[in-house]
Amino acid sequence: MADRKPIESWLTDMDGVLIHEGVPIPGADAFIKKLRDSGKPFLVLTNNSIYTPRDLHARLNRMGLEVPIENIWTSALATAQFLDDQRPGGSAYVIGEAGLTTALHDIGYILTDHDPDYVVLGETRTYSFESMTKAVRLINAGARFICTNPDETGPSTEGPLPATGAVAALITKATGKQPYFAGKPNPLMMRTGLNAIGAHSETSAMIGDRMDTDVLAGMEAGMQTFLVLTGLTRPEQVENFPYRPSKVVDSIADLVDRI
Repeated sequence: MADRKPIESWLTDMDGVLIHEGVPIPGADAFIKKLRDSGKPFLVLTNNSIYTPRDLHARLNRMGLEVPIENIWTSALATAQFLDDQRPGGSAYVIGEAGLTTALHDIGYILTDHDPDYVVLGETRTYSFESMTKAVRLINAGARFICTNPDETGPSTEGPLPATGAVAALITKATGKQPYFAGKPNPLMMRTGLNAIGAHSETSAMIGDRMDTDVLAGMEAGMQTFLVLTGLTRPEQVENFPYRPSKVVDSIADLVDRI
């Protein structure tokens, strides 16, 4: 990696890197503060589409992490950007929360269950049999199937929860149609995020706690990648993958001096 250009912009995952189960990871506050003081472009990313950037800004602020709204990038925003590029002013039947519906409203999409262009599946804590049945029927009738992210489970204090990827698998089984996933590990989420802050991949770095989403997406987007060991991927698991991060560090605290 000696011939890589200096890092001028940073993308970092949120859960497992900056916070864990609602508590800041040691060093996260120093990392964010130094980023803000440096003036370098940066984004905090999450595959979770439940919350709007405003919601996440308030949530992080309560934990002592000062992340401006414009520095937060979610799979819902990446999905909305993708749909706006593909079919501006279209329509969608949406299964999801405010983070997703707000992002689609903001690009001028009509949310409807009458002959929509797309069925868009995101994260929610209230998946209903009725909404999944409607999604299946609309997809069978010709609606294109889009999913915010492929995560099959999500974290909670009680243990793993079924997430978007698991529900997508149910709908795929019922329709025979695979969705297009806009979130990580699709490098589309990285590239749209980089565009949002005017950054270039060859001078950017991605920090994450998962080899199969964060590191993979960052690598495929052409960025340097840093794996932190404060989340899901354990040190002994790194060698199980056919690709490697640029560097493995214990936690975000180890990267403060790299800014």
